Order: sequence, then C-alpha cells, then structure tokens
Amino acid sequence: MQHLTPPSLEFFAELSVTVDRPLEVGQTVHGMRRLIPILGGEARGQGWSARVLPGGADFQLIVNPRLAELDARYVMETDAGDLIFVQNRAVRVAEPEVMRRLIRGEAVDPQLIYFRCSPSFETASPALGWISERLFVGTGVRRPDRVEMQFYTVA
Repeated sequence: MQHLTPPSLEFFAELSVTVDRPLEVGQTVHGMRRLIPILGGEARGQGWSARVLPGGADFQLIVNPRLAELDARYVMETDAGDLIFVQNRAVRVAEPEVMRRLIRGEAVDPQLIYFRCSPSFETASPALGWISERLFVGTGVRRPDRVEMQFYTVA
C-alpha cells in the first residue's frame, strides 16, 4: 500500500469559556451526572474573534474516579455577526485525588490532567461553511471559573 501523508494540525482558535457552579444530578446508572452552565466567554483565531453566548452547558459524566466524559454545547457570535453552534466532546483523566479536587472547583496544575477534545461546528454563514467540513481536535484546562481551550484543524 502506498504511504499516505499523515495529517498535521493547524491552529484554529483559542477560547476562554466562563462557567457557573455545577448542577449535580447525582450518581446514576452510568456514573455521576453534572451540568455546568455556560455564562459566556470569548474566542480568538487568526484574523477573527467571537464571543461565547450565555445559555449553553457542559453535560458531564464522571464515569469513574479517574475519567470524566464531557459534552459541551453552546453558540458563538463572530465579530462579523455570524452564529456558530459548537458541540465539543472531551475526555478528562487524572489521578483520583486530582479529579476530586477538580470536581470541588479547586485550581489544579494542568500538567496533572489529560484533557483532549473534538469540537465540531455548524453555521449558516456561507463564509464560514468550511468549518462544518473539517475535523478539529483540541486541548484544554479547567480553571475554577472557566475553561481554556485551543482548537486545531486536522489538515
């Protein structure tokens, strides 16, 4: 088989998403359910910026003491007025004590946590339509009042 060129990553955007206190649903048959309301935030890419609109949420499942599965859904409005729906699925892994501290809302050294994500985007904007036709990956860090992420296009 002919060797294919491996994909590379190109910077797309960095985001800072402000969040509210978690709503604890509790221990369910699948794990500990939590909902983290999204209050706002901002995104910056090469030559563009956007604000994260309030009203989204991060739906979390704490699968076990080490692993959390995240599913954030929210809308961004670009500086040009275009709306972008974001769905960002992620995994967050850390030693159990580190994860407990993070869940309590404490500041934790990002080096102690594996936080990787795969955002997808939908928009009605013809100028931005290409973002619905690409794969993206990212990395993030949870701060007590916000989540900071960097997204990359898989080229």
